[in-house]
Amino acid sequence: MVDIKIDKEKCTGCGTCVDTCPMGLYSLAGGKAKVGDKDECVMCRACESACPAGAIEVVE
Repeated sequence: MVDIKIDKEKCTGCGTCVDTCPMGLYSLAGGKAKVGDKDECVMCRACESACPAGAIEVVE
């Protein structure tokens, strides 16, 4: 099971995760990143490496 942790304190709401995720799991809500169905995650970690604020952590 994959867990995706978003640090709301660090998240700037830039939308990089929305644009980067090949599965389209991210959206912005209230100016912060929000992840959808984590079961769809393919563990590519593109969101984690692309986040300029370092606000995303993908955990197995």
